Amino acid sequence: MCGIAGILEPEVRLEELRAMTNSIAHRGPDGEGTAIRDGVGFGHRRLAIIDLAGGEQPMRSRGGDLWITFNGEIYNYRELRAGLEGKYQFKTQSDIEVILKLYEEYGEKCLGMLRGMFAFAIYDFRARRLFLARDHLGQKPLYYARDGERFGFCSEIKGLLAWRPSLRQMDPAALYEYLSLRIITAPRSMFRGVHKLPAGHFLVLEDGQLRIERYWDLHFEPKPARDFRATLDELDEKVAEAVRYNMVADVPVGAFLSGGLDSSLVVAHMSKAASGFPTFSGDVPYGEYSELPWCRMVSDRYATDPREMEIRPSLVRTLPDIVWHMDEPSDPLSTCLYYISQLARRDVKVALGGDGGDELFGGYDRYYGNVYASWYALLPEWFRRQLVSRALKLVPEGYWYRSVSHQLRWLNQMSFYSAGERYGNSLSYFYFSPQWRDAVFAPKLVQEAAGFDPVRNLAEFFDAPNASELIDRMLYTDSMTRMPDHPVMILDRMSMAHGLEARSPFLDHELAEFCARMPPRFKVRRTRRRYIQVELARRYLPEKLLNREKQGFASPLVYLLDAEFKHLYGTLLRDSQLVAAGYLQADGVNALLEAHLGRRADHGQRLWQLCNAEIWYRMYIGGEERDAMRERIQAAA
Repeated sequence: MCGIAGILEPEVRLEELRAMTNSIAHRGPDGEGTAIRDGVGFGHRRLAIIDLAGGEQPMRSRGGDLWITFNGEIYNYRELRAGLEGKYQFKTQSDIEVILKLYEEYGEKCLGMLRGMFAFAIYDFRARRLFLARDHLGQKPLYYARDGERFGFCSEIKGLLAWRPSLRQMDPAALYEYLSLRIITAPRSMFRGVHKLPAGHFLVLEDGQLRIERYWDLHFEPKPARDFRATLDELDEKVAEAVRYNMVADVPVGAFLSGGLDSSLVVAHMSKAASGFPTFSGDVPYGEYSELPWCRMVSDRYATDPREMEIRPSLVRTLPDIVWHMDEPSDPLSTCLYYISQLARRDVKVALGGDGGDELFGGYDRYYGNVYASWYALLPEWFRRQLVSRALKLVPEGYWYRSVSHQLRWLNQMSFYSAGERYGNSLSYFYFSPQWRDAVFAPKLVQEAAGFDPVRNLAEFFDAPNASELIDRMLYTDSMTRMPDHPVMILDRMSMAHGLEARSPFLDHELAEFCARMPPRFKVRRTRRRYIQVELARRYLPEKLLNREKQGFASPLVYLLDAEFKHLYGTLLRDSQLVAAGYLQADGVNALLEAHLGRRADHGQRLWQLCNAEIWYRMYIGGEERDAMRERIQAAA
């Protein structure tokens, strides 16, 4: 795991390249490298995981005409190397050199041979050709910007801003999308001139022409005839294989353990190959939401070495740092991952986690919820619009987002959309649905974001020919959008903030391909989510853990922060720069806060998003330094 950066321009200056690598030094505290030649500059920050003595970057081919700078891990590099050794001589034991030789032999087709997580750049001086690539499901980030003859790329946006400060211009469409759906989908970023290379894509820059192509996609059809028990046995083998690959390292490896199915299954399979490895668990103290009893249940069964911490979050203390590491507005999950990664880094450089399981096996309520909404939509529209809608206005809204009144309102409102738009709107409902967009979004934001519809953007994936059945369409949409641009992106930033490599066996693309071809009934049955994964877990985990209700690591977080919301409102939102710039409406923001603090409505997620957007805008567009922002917020506390 590392950080990469690069510049192509008529005259590359070392100080600019070093500014880029210095800005991402947290990603690679073990070493730094730069190389400049003929209008090309490559930079690298190293976190040494494989071939600790070798593997320095940027790496050059034997003749010096190919350069590579690489971030990630290739888990099958030993097998790939064995197939190349008859033709090529190797100087190191690293996976980076294997990629360079593969590219020399196969060109772009080398991507079809790689199994792992990666973002890398290769420059061919003979062809004057730049090749960028990002892994199948977007575990490793890669951003780029073009300014006339100048082209730059980096693992994080801050590197590009260090290269070209003029890129500090907000993209209103990205703000609109973040507030509406809590994600910013590729190729957008929060910056108008900075673009995200989508997962499963490569980019070629040659003769001044830029070409971006998809090299991998997830297909849910055709569905081969499958026996459930035989499929379960094969799934067990494939999960074990993915976990085994993810444990490849020349340094100690641990695991995140949340007490949920995904991370617990990863720990169970890790125990087949190792014993006494450390597990890292965090607890958000809120009511009956403690994860620790479940974590201890798994840790005891597999005799791991448990490390625990109580996460008492403080937006006042940490939010400026988290937003700085994200380069974009954050999410409650980021706070929890920030702390648990800090804990893990004290003992290991590599930690495995359970990210991706929800999208493989159907782990979210919205999957069966949208099935029910499609059935409910068959009732006459006059009945739903005139009778049910009027009746729901008489029912108190309920503070908790899972309250019966919330669910009934959601079900009724979703029934008025068609299939793809229903799924997109089912996500926006809990953030800024049309009602709250009208109250909070100022006309300027709506006007400047005109032409981009976040819901329609999701619907395009939903309507793609990759899947035909409703559950599969939702899983495909999430795998192509929410997963790489939300939990996976957050995991990368918060772990790398502490120089920790986080790996996710459920994001193995071969495992994802296998799961995609399963019948939807193997995943979601009425309100039973993760059906086949639960059956797999019966082989490894206590029955009590299987029967607990899905919670989510960061679920209670926003309910611990009412006092801080009030404080941040006084120090940030009351004098909002986003309001002053004409993007938000003060009356709408005030109404949200007053209703939430009065416990008349649950606006925790919306307030979180507004606070994050405001801090991001002040730091990245207004130019306020991270330390100054933190000190000013703390001084007013």
